[in-house]
Amino acid sequence: MAHGEAEDPTLGEGGGALGAVDRFVFRIEKVTAFLCGLSIFALMILGVVHVLGRKFFNMPVEGYIDIVEIMMAFMVFLAIAYTERLGGHIRMELFVTKLKGRSLALFELVGVVLGLALTAVLIVYSWDHAMRAYYLGDSTIDVQLPLWPSKIIVPISLALLFVRLLVSLWACLRVIIDPTKSLIGMPEALDTKEQALQEAASVGALAEPAPARDAGGRR
Repeated sequence: MAHGEAEDPTLGEGGGALGAVDRFVFRIEKVTAFLCGLSIFALMILGVVHVLGRKFFNMPVEGYIDIVEIMMAFMVFLAIAYTERLGGHIRMELFVTKLKGRSLALFELVGVVLGLALTAVLIVYSWDHAMRAYYLGDSTIDVQLPLWPSKIIVPISLALLFVRLLVSLWACLRVIIDPTKSLIGMPEALDTKEQALQEAASVGALAEPAPARDAGGRR
């Protein structure tokens, strides 16, 4: 998969209404991904303070384990839609890389529809779980930090993923109707050689970046 914004031609200008919606949603996804990275960095700093404080001053951070428990939801779920957009998740592509045009769109459509169904169910139940934690005053064991903020991040992040999958659904249907169009709003399906060339180019190992394919397999 193409994992970087710079290597993904579908993130450029064009694409009509679908391209505009894709870029708008992607801007939101970049913000949530940034917040995810910020939470990881903050937790790293907190861990350093906790270890040094305990070792040299006998003053560990109070409720450190509770804070880690709460931050896990931010670290795991905030960037889930961003990862889906750039194809950063793990999936088998040995067969997918051989497809192009309408056949690729049909194959992707199956996964998108299943993803939408699963995400919709998870949104409903995770929201109910977060509201139950809010009304019951659910808290951590040690310093009694409220748990509902971390739990409500889950349905919010999944809702953004649902929107991303709707964009992907639109993209698939668009190509199924007209196979000459490109698969806007979805990551490229690259074979091993093309992915290696693009990754090498992204770190400056090649003089020129490898040419990208469109959804129809053309360069």
